[in-house]
Amino acid sequence: MKYLDDFLLYLKIEKDTSYHTQRAYRADLSLTDEFIKKVTNTRLELGHPEVDTSLIRQYLAELQKENYSRSSIARKLASLRAYFKFLCKKGYLKTNPAKGIFTPKLAQKLPTFLYPKEVVNLIETANNLTVLALRDRAILEILYSTGIRVSELVGINLTDIDWTSEIVNVSGKGNKERVVPIGSYALAAIKEYLARRHELLKRNSSQALILNARGGRLTSRGIGLIVQKYACLLSISKHISPHTFRHTFATHLLDAGADLRLVQELLGHASLSTTQIYTHLTTERLKSVYDRTHPRA
Repeated sequence: MKYLDDFLLYLKIEKDTSYHTQRAYRADLSLTDEFIKKVTNTRLELGHPEVDTSLIRQYLAELQKENYSRSSIARKLASLRAYFKFLCKKGYLKTNPAKGIFTPKLAQKLPTFLYPKEVVNLIETANNLTVLALRDRAILEILYSTGIRVSELVGINLTDIDWTSEIVNVSGKGNKERVVPIGSYALAAIKEYLARRHELLKRNSSQALILNARGGRLTSRGIGLIVQKYACLLSISKHISPHTFRHTFATHLLDAGADLRLVQELLGHASLSTTQIYTHLTTERLKSVYDRTHPRA
């Protein structure tokens, strides 16, 4: 598909999107392309002028029949909108056939978070003195202390930590750099780990802060498995991932009275509306406490 290849190149070069984002777009658009060819019984490429709004609506209806979730359908529609917008911009199409189609209304799903005692118990589960346990404790402390994304944690190098100012430089989405404060507990855990970090290096001279058992940079998946490991040891019933620490970080700050825009800046959110989900989270929690404790709730 020439149009799709052009679009993916645009995402990579001009939009500087991640490999995972490009792969998701390819999967969504390829699925639509297969459907168009099937129902029209032609070799029409997705992006041909004959691929109109009615065909796109028919495709979305088919997804509903196949029990795709609303969020999946909304994502596929967003992919189509972006794709057709690109084709219009390049002059391949005159109009965007997906522009006038409404996005399915999504049920708002509040993110999972941990209570302060649960966070402490989870971190303290990494309590032995092996180099891997010290590394794991540093990972958990950093995630809770900074609220950074797991991809940002993976990318931290030794030189990114400013011990005097107690800040860490991270590279976020779209390679946007920002400075994040880091707490004393996290710094202490990092120091303990760094004192033994050389045991993991072997012949590798990686500048990565967080290393795997072979001395290379630990991956996002590796950190996810570590978090799940300690959650299982603690028998926490909630589904815990590295991102749970990010939700927890934001929730605890807002509970303590932090300004929403400050939390937005700390999280590296481009839009305040993304951060506002946490105000709903704290409100729901307050309502839950009220309903449980007030005699006439």
